[in-house]
Amino acid sequence: MYDVIKRVGDVLFALLLLVITLPITVPIALLFFWINSGNPFFVQMRPGKGGRIFQLIKFKTMTDQKDRFGQLLPDEKRLTRFGYFLRRTSLDELPQLINVVKGDMSVVGPRPLLPEYLPLYDSTQFRRHEVRPGITGWAQVNGRNALPWERKFEMDVWYVDNYSFLVDIKIMLLTIRNVFLAKGINMEGYSTTLPFKGN
Repeated sequence: MYDVIKRVGDVLFALLLLVITLPITVPIALLFFWINSGNPFFVQMRPGKGGRIFQLIKFKTMTDQKDRFGQLLPDEKRLTRFGYFLRRTSLDELPQLINVVKGDMSVVGPRPLLPEYLPLYDSTQFRRHEVRPGITGWAQVNGRNALPWERKFEMDVWYVDNYSFLVDIKIMLLTIRNVFLAKGINMEGYSTTLPFKGN
């Protein structure tokens, strides 16, 4: 029963937030349109519920600068100052509200990761795909990118086994707190986080 309530709440909340944040998202999109030569959005394939692949939408916080061999430069060299600000405030995540309305994501759930990680999970870790991925989740409010992968997956599976209205409200309130404190954005010494290479 809660799954139905959660889905309806997701759509209503996402639509409301999309309208409320228009005065923020439109200027950001225009600025990134200029910074990124006409492409304000970062679109990437991610696995959702059941491992189904969908297109995740975020603001594009990194440039496409490449070295002389045609390889992308390291994250820390491509992350713009404004992009860093957006990541610090989590404003780069706002376009994912479109994913929520479409049904790809929920407001709260395990973060959608990369498709190439799918064959690297053990059977327990893969259970994170039993629910829709979220814009925020239990791992995000307990360390986010500062956590090692194994701990993140443990928290994702904990959420799958324990999600409820009260748990979701708690995660949303902790998310607001963490955004203001800018907690857990990076792993120490990295601009984003290290890739998952399996167990």
